[in-house]
Amino acid sequence: MKIKETLNLGKTEFPMRGNLPVREAEWEQSWDENHVYEERLKLNEGKPHFVLHDGPPFANGNIHMGHALNKISKDIIVRYKSMSGYYAPYVPGWDTHGLPIEQQLAKKGVKRKEISLAEYREMCRDFAMNEVEKQKKDFKRLGVSGDWEHPYITLQPEYEAEEIRVFGEMYQKGYIYKGKKPVYWSPSSESTLAEAEIEYKDVKSASIYVAFKVVDGKGLLDPADTYFVIWTTTPWTIPSNRGISVNPDFEYSVVQVEDRKYVIATERLHVVAETLGWEHYETVKRLKGTDLEYMTAKHPFYDRTSLVMNGYHVTLDDGTGLVHTSPGHGADDFIVGQKYDLPIDVEIDETGHFNEDAPGFTGLFYDDANKVVTKRLEEVGALLKLSFFTHSYPHDWRTKKPVIFRATTQWFASIDPFRQQILDQIDQVKFLPDWGKTRLYNMIRDRGDWVISRQRAWGVPLPIFYAEDGTPIITEETIAHVANIFEKEGSNAWVKHSAQELLPAGFTHPGSPNGEFTKEKDIMDVWFDSGSSHTSVLKQRGLSFPADVYLEGSDQYRGWFNSSIITSVAVNGVAPYKQLISQGFVLDDQGHKMSKSLGNIIAPNDVIKQMGAEIIRLWVASVDASSDVAVSMDILRQVSESYRKIRNTMRFMLANTTDFEPIKNKVSFENLRSVDKYAEVKLNQVVAAALKSYEEYNFNDVYKKITDFLTNDLSAFYLDFAKDVLYIEAKDSFERRAMQTVMYDILVKLTKLLTPILPHTTEEIWGFLKEPEKMVQLAEMPVAEHLQDTAPLMEKWATFMDFRDDVLKSLEVARNEKIIGKSFEAKLTVYPKPVVRDLLESLDANFQQILIVSQFEIASTEPAGGHEYANETILVEHAAGEVCQRCRMTTTDVGSNPQLPTLCARCARIVTENFPEEVEKGFEG
Repeated sequence: MKIKETLNLGKTEFPMRGNLPVREAEWEQSWDENHVYEERLKLNEGKPHFVLHDGPPFANGNIHMGHALNKISKDIIVRYKSMSGYYAPYVPGWDTHGLPIEQQLAKKGVKRKEISLAEYREMCRDFAMNEVEKQKKDFKRLGVSGDWEHPYITLQPEYEAEEIRVFGEMYQKGYIYKGKKPVYWSPSSESTLAEAEIEYKDVKSASIYVAFKVVDGKGLLDPADTYFVIWTTTPWTIPSNRGISVNPDFEYSVVQVEDRKYVIATERLHVVAETLGWEHYETVKRLKGTDLEYMTAKHPFYDRTSLVMNGYHVTLDDGTGLVHTSPGHGADDFIVGQKYDLPIDVEIDETGHFNEDAPGFTGLFYDDANKVVTKRLEEVGALLKLSFFTHSYPHDWRTKKPVIFRATTQWFASIDPFRQQILDQIDQVKFLPDWGKTRLYNMIRDRGDWVISRQRAWGVPLPIFYAEDGTPIITEETIAHVANIFEKEGSNAWVKHSAQELLPAGFTHPGSPNGEFTKEKDIMDVWFDSGSSHTSVLKQRGLSFPADVYLEGSDQYRGWFNSSIITSVAVNGVAPYKQLISQGFVLDDQGHKMSKSLGNIIAPNDVIKQMGAEIIRLWVASVDASSDVAVSMDILRQVSESYRKIRNTMRFMLANTTDFEPIKNKVSFENLRSVDKYAEVKLNQVVAAALKSYEEYNFNDVYKKITDFLTNDLSAFYLDFAKDVLYIEAKDSFERRAMQTVMYDILVKLTKLLTPILPHTTEEIWGFLKEPEKMVQLAEMPVAEHLQDTAPLMEKWATFMDFRDDVLKSLEVARNEKIIGKSFEAKLTVYPKPVVRDLLESLDANFQQILIVSQFEIASTEPAGGHEYANETILVEHAAGEVCQRCRMTTTDVGSNPQLPTLCARCARIVTENFPEEVEKGFEG
């Protein structure tokens, strides 16, 4: 036997390298086979419920890092709640209707108009379900736990049926109506858009000043040579001009410029004159906006007049104070046009091209018409100025193409009747971050009516019938009947069956004397789909309502958060969520949005193949996701280093507790040494802080608390000097069992704490612990212990750690000066001032061991050299004596036992007491 074999060198089969890409998949398979998600729910039956309702991602393409951030964050919350005594089911969902799927089929060469609508919709459904399966596989590979066998999907018949019922209830309450008004229209999508589907981009636009010749000046303006001056950035709307709006409260000046007179708001006169290059002009008259009402002007190139109207939407922020008005192409224009009974003409078709009602422009795309209109204005002498400027303009957030305002007949949800009720409910919701409340509140306060109809094929049909006289038919009876049909057959029944087949048997209506009916062709806005999930999922599946938490990206204040609270308050009278958590976007390390064109996309699946899903999960926990977060391969490599530190620290403790039996070998807290108590209290402070941070959904703080503890309190301190106890002392010695007690407690508690973040790794660790639960996910979150009456102990050790910092500085200087090599070669002499003297005399600890030096002395004399600090002077010398072959300390008692000539007295005693036969035989080497 060799002396080395008398050491208790830690051994474990827990590998240093995680081999995560391979091992994670094995754990996930094991979870599936052992039904761990279901087992966890079973354990929590009868306990308080907690529901995080999943916002449905769109089923289109493999997941990206934004998906990963979102789904892992949710998983952390649900796992934590499940291990904290809550019945916390997680039902993942998918949004599966809408334009992007139609676009994908078009890319595949599917020609929508060459096949039946029913066949086309089946193709959309098949595509969507394939994408769902693709994303489901991706999400599960991230380690996300949930009811993956029974997700909710917005195309499911039972989901669609509940959505129809929500629509019907909103109609019965008077919130749904049909009307014609300008709405956001996307020529690229050939459909109307809701405000939530609009994003803004900078574009370069024409800016034109146009003169409209006065026709009827009511005796106040001379028709022969007077012109109203308007300014617009949409020249293409001039053909549809029907009026000019002025503010009744503004003063307007009539100015003479050469042989013409122009009408301009007095306060804008100087700016306009400078812009138009008028060097000499004279004000000949001033009039109020009310004086101009009902005057008329000649359209620049059509044989009709434009009416001058009063409107308070006219401002002096820019332009001339006279606003070109096209009732079919602007919200304010529409309102003032209705007041003055102007025709709501729309000369632009659904593709964005002028129709035959715009002579001279028919067939032109609206944006291409800008040049043609401007040229025509110039030819007739109406164009006063053309320039260009860059400004923010609305775009279709799916196609990324510009949108226009276009008056169409649509179905709307009126917000006004219950707007205040929604606002009151927002006041009851908790928000994280806090600013989310103001954002959602203002959006609801300021939003107009919600246009819920879409002119697309793939979606939930609006369940509306029409009588022969055009009367829309929406009754409790028809809604219930259609919902029941959808529940059995899905919404494709709408296109497969005739109106008569979809109506209740024997249905009659006074508007249809011949018993003929037709069906609405439009579908519902996809935000109505997902916004109905509080009923289609939470209520239908018997989950607690309202949900405890909705968590999505910050763009959902205008999307899912918004549509969900509108529909829920409309039908339930309450918000569908108790708390809203929003996250920022994932950017590259330069702060740029990820895009294929920039080549900065990082695919989660690629990261998993290289590093493992745990690295993505740890990255999610390490960032402050309340604002935008950065990710790059370099950042992930740094996270990987952090993971390696966590793994190796846990591995060290596993290796040194393999012979520890918790029940048999545990040392009570009261009997632990002072330094062990310090480590134990530190652990439980971390437990308390981490649990609090989990409750506050602050994963970043959980990550920092645990990694700081592992790095600073364990690796750099407790585990650093632990080797002198764990390896050197006798296997069953009190000191060794005391340290093992603390380390085992650290292992158990940290493994549980880390499980929501690193479930694959902690499951692997759990297999090496002697705990009753077969899997860590079936264990409970740890409890913070030993925090009462320990303040004096912790104050002492805090002071000691300050003293230790001074020691480490002195050792480093001695190392640099070649006085010592390793700290084991050092002798420390401390000349303490009263604070440190009292500390060292009152603290029951082996300072030589804890400071990892060979000799430690507290001097009572004046300092004889050394490094002076605030509370002590420290002298570092090379320790006298020889190096013990076993413990590697330099001592003067090496060889004091003739049978063990290479060992110090301490090691000789330990070996003699524990290996007497080997001592008699003699050791090898």
